[in-house]
Amino acid sequence: RLIQRKTYAEINELFSKGKIDLGFICSGPYATQKKEYGFELLATPWVNGSPYYYSYLIVKKDSPIVSLEGLRGKVFAFTDPDSNTGKLVPVYWLAKLGETPETLFKKTLYTYSHDNSILAVAKGLVDGACVDSLIWEYYNRKNPVFTSKTRIIKKSKPYGIPPLVASTHTPEMLRQQARQLLLSMHEDQEGQTILKELMIDRFEPGQEKWYQSIREMKETVVQ
Repeated sequence: RLIQRKTYAEINELFSKGKIDLGFICSGPYATQKKEYGFELLATPWVNGSPYYYSYLIVKKDSPIVSLEGLRGKVFAFTDPDSNTGKLVPVYWLAKLGETPETLFKKTLYTYSHDNSILAVAKGLVDGACVDSLIWEYYNRKNPVFTSKTRIIKKSKPYGIPPLVASTHTPEMLRQQARQLLLSMHEDQEGQTILKELMIDRFEPGQEKWYQSIREMKETVVQ
């Protein structure tokens, strides 16, 4: 059974209660709250030969804005309160400038998906947004009708790609079977076809060091 919810927090809570066995989650909650929600890392996707992704700061293609500071007094879209690339990264950038969302932007809002943030910028509903590079690149290759109307003006440092995790409530045998299936997907034709459609090279055993910079960023923002 496939379960979807509007917010990351709702999904995380279902994991903590053992109501979801397996799923992709945002790197932010994994890096900073894995014990709280009972996440066990099964595998991390490799994309373009790397386990890393980025946050893209985007504006409308014909916008004169060329920097985060240029969004002063403008309307800015976050994706989700728990998003790494769509919330934590821009708030971290602001903190490094001695700013907060309240001091720099005229107004902020949540779109609750990177797709919606791209759409909001492309249609001029907001002046800027930070989005997951994997999602922007996916749409830019598959269906660039909206990404082509946006422009990337800032790219973050690399962070570990959102992992596929299991709940610690999930039986150990199922966790092991899922891990083995993921790590061997690229070895057969059907698996390769699925991975190609998702623009994923393969799955690899995740490493905690890939997510350490997110923890450090979170600590900076909290301070």
